[in-house]
Amino acid sequence: MEISGFSIGSEAMNISGGNRVTEFILLSFPCFREMQILLFGMFFLIYVLTLMGNGSIIYAVKLDHQLHTPMYILLANFSFLEICYVNTTVPNMLTNFLSETKTISFAACFLQFYFFFSTNATEIIFLSLMAFDRYLAICQPLHYPRIMTGHSCIKLVVLCWVSGFLCFPVPICFMTQLPFCGPNVIDHFVCDPGALLALSCAPIPRTELSYSILNCVLLFVTLSFILGSYTLVFRAVLRVPSAAGQKKAFSTCGSHLIVVFLFFGILMVMYISPNSGNASGSQKIFTLIYSVFTPLVNPLIYSLRNKEMKSALRKIQMRIKTIQRR
Repeated sequence: MEISGFSIGSEAMNISGGNRVTEFILLSFPCFREMQILLFGMFFLIYVLTLMGNGSIIYAVKLDHQLHTPMYILLANFSFLEICYVNTTVPNMLTNFLSETKTISFAACFLQFYFFFSTNATEIIFLSLMAFDRYLAICQPLHYPRIMTGHSCIKLVVLCWVSGFLCFPVPICFMTQLPFCGPNVIDHFVCDPGALLALSCAPIPRTELSYSILNCVLLFVTLSFILGSYTLVFRAVLRVPSAAGQKKAFSTCGSHLIVVFLFFGILMVMYISPNSGNASGSQKIFTLIYSVFTPLVNPLIYSLRNKEMKSALRKIQMRIKTIQRR
């Protein structure tokens, strides 16, 4: 069989003696070799820029003591999360562009599944925490220093990480027990649950239903919390007599909400019903948007429009120039 220049022979059905798939083939973006190399260069550049953008935010918050506040601690942790997020998919995708076989072992596929969706869940919870932080800062300014101390902020950050990584072990454990007896070709660049469930050679309505329920609860509960928090924030901002104060608050919250709606909107389409029949091409485009391009633009949306962050980054730039002159 041949798909857009990429040939899959009988070895694609890599099945052990016990009629169980031992590896999968991630088609990624099947096309001619020259286009594969071009895509490799483009996504490698995006990957490097993402690491540099988010890394610069972490570095700025670490070096500038004026940014040692809960808001910027959350931003730094969010940037670190974005780095972890892209590392779950992009390095393997880049390797896949240059690979002839495009295979991934059964264990590696489900490990990628776990870390990709665990960081995804952690990001969802982090967005809720950032909305809660803005609610406290704007709606409860007198109580904010007492509630959101440095110690409590770190505890909340740890809680986000732990909660995100505890969401998927049980569903993934059940999915690894499903009978995968071939074919083993996944028309995606990541081990996506919808594609994996479609490859099972036995009916699995309960597994699909439990996975959809988990995603619904995670997405709708956090989204409702975020929207509720920002509804209260906007009501409080509208009461601020200063036009400059209103503009600053709306700028910060508006940027956050743009990312929230983009991120949550795509996730709802993709994963509430993981095997809902979405075309594989649109699935890959949607997944690219929230897993590759969103981490690239988040530094601009969240931090580089912020005056304090801009000032900290200028200090770092001046420090680098000083070191280079020596």
